[in-house]
Amino acid sequence: MLEIVTAPNSVLSQKAKKVKKIDAAISNLIKEMNETLLAAKDPKGVGLAAPQVGKSLSIFQVKPSEKFPVATFINPVIENTESVKEIPTLSNSQKIEAKKPKASKGKLLEGCLSIPNIWGNVSRAKKITVSWRDEKNKHHRKIFDGFSAIIIQHEMDHLDGILFPKRVLEQKGKLYKSQKNEKNEDVFEEIEI
Repeated sequence: MLEIVTAPNSVLSQKAKKVKKIDAAISNLIKEMNETLLAAKDPKGVGLAAPQVGKSLSIFQVKPSEKFPVATFINPVIENTESVKEIPTLSNSQKIEAKKPKASKGKLLEGCLSIPNIWGNVSRAKKITVSWRDEKNKHHRKIFDGFSAIIIQHEMDHLDGILFPKRVLEQKGKLYKSQKNEKNEDVFEEIEI
């Protein structure tokens, strides 16, 4: 299993290099990333990019739910996007006693294994077309929507050296800090920006 690097590690702000060849070293990295993603439990990992494990390579993995296997994306490209619809807003309360705040002004809440306990409202395209190679060097092109599209866009940002708080600030959104209460439930408090 690999160590997840956290901000402000410089590898997280670099544009990842394209993978030229899927050799034994890349195959081993993919295997170790898979183990690392599956081991992330609090919060549960749904995506992991190579820069998050200290490797500036254009690789990420996603696992949107328990029923889906981990999918590996090598040298991915988002070819097309469809914009997000407006959704209900989050209340203006400073403390939120809930699993997590849901949404604010059409923006979905995101977190990141490389920025522990910080969450933010980010607007993402609702549908994307992506092309990539898998770990067997097979080319794919597919349309993703919903949660899978959000995860992929978040991981693509990692490959471009962008962390989600930058998107929050660009979109004039809100950031939240999470901590456990006495019942071991997550409590979210808005961070003043």
